[in-house]
Amino acid sequence: MNNPFESAQAQLREAESIANFETDKIARLMQPDRYTEVSIPVRMDDGTQKIFTGFRSQHNNARGPYKGGIRYHQQVNLDEIKALSFWMSFKNAVVNVPFGGGKGGIIVNPKELSEGELERLSRGYIQKMYRLFGPEFDVPAPDVNTNGQIMGWFLDEYEKLAATVAPATFTGKNIEDGGSEGRTEATGYGGGYIVREALAAEIIPAGKKTIAIQGFGNVATYLAESVAHLGFTIVALSDSKGGIYKVGGIDVAAAEKHKKATGALKGLAGTENISNEELLELDVAVLVPAALENVLTAENAERIKAHLILEMANGPTTPEADIVFHRKGIAVIPDILANSGGVCTSYFEWYQNMHNEKWSKEEVLKKLDEHMVKAFAEVAAKKNEHQTTYRNAAYIVAAARIIAAMT
Repeated sequence: MNNPFESAQAQLREAESIANFETDKIARLMQPDRYTEVSIPVRMDDGTQKIFTGFRSQHNNARGPYKGGIRYHQQVNLDEIKALSFWMSFKNAVVNVPFGGGKGGIIVNPKELSEGELERLSRGYIQKMYRLFGPEFDVPAPDVNTNGQIMGWFLDEYEKLAATVAPATFTGKNIEDGGSEGRTEATGYGGGYIVREALAAEIIPAGKKTIAIQGFGNVATYLAESVAHLGFTIVALSDSKGGIYKVGGIDVAAAEKHKKATGALKGLAGTENISNEELLELDVAVLVPAALENVLTAENAERIKAHLILEMANGPTTPEADIVFHRKGIAVIPDILANSGGVCTSYFEWYQNMHNEKWSKEEVLKKLDEHMVKAFAEVAAKKNEHQTTYRNAAYIVAAARIIAAMT
């Protein structure tokens, strides 16, 4: 299995080989500023004590506070957290919001915890980490298996311990806790805006408007919604248990309803069951890996038939697969651009909290659209200038901004 942190470093080295960056500055960007590992003792409902391991990686803050989610997953590890904090620095720079990169996580399967245990774990994480956080130093957000409720617990615990009122310390909060309108839709809609720009740039053949999405959560739902009016058809969807396929297109609302009722997408009436591997290899205009890291690899890259890969997951493509896609003429819109709508709107939430403002959903989504369009145009221009891939171009745009701030 590819080490995600080594993949992230390889992506930056590739960009460095094309643009003439100062070697010592690139060397500083290869490692996080610091990373922290803590033990979190939690009293379980049955009276026993369980010790959980938590992490926070703070990659770079030259452009602003460290920024990035906290995930709860049984496979969380330090290399993954370091890689994700690295990608956050570049994601924030490419979409040009004034944040650096951070990421956190706890090794836990949250489905095995009661709500009380989950709250005690969340507060325990903040008790160990709160000195690292603050609205002008490090601003966490939700990630895999975390949500507005957990951000509320984080904020409450942080404000108690730091003896301050600082809602801007966490983003992705529920609206009543100071969260932003439009945050729920932001990542998916942001990806949709990029698909629209790719269509206008003729990266996708005009007559072929089919999409396959691996991963069926919040991102997939809103991405599907945002491309529907462009005439796209979602022909395949999948979750961790497998996928579904229908040539004429899947009714996303019906798929959502079916998954809620049965716990899986498989078996939706009128669709054919397929595996996650088969979904990736479908002949579609746009393939959207929106679930896990390292799903597009040297093993399956030759069999990928999509014209465009839109990386809505973090790190779904290995460096070896990237080489194959470049050779085959498959355009890859990298994660640091494709899924940056979420962090862009997190910045809007932070800004509203810092300035005691409240924007409407229309305002938020309009600003998001403008940011995504500008970022895509800047990356496309850099791609043409260097005759390279979108990924290299995105890293060059982002690295130039971070290095300028460091200087």
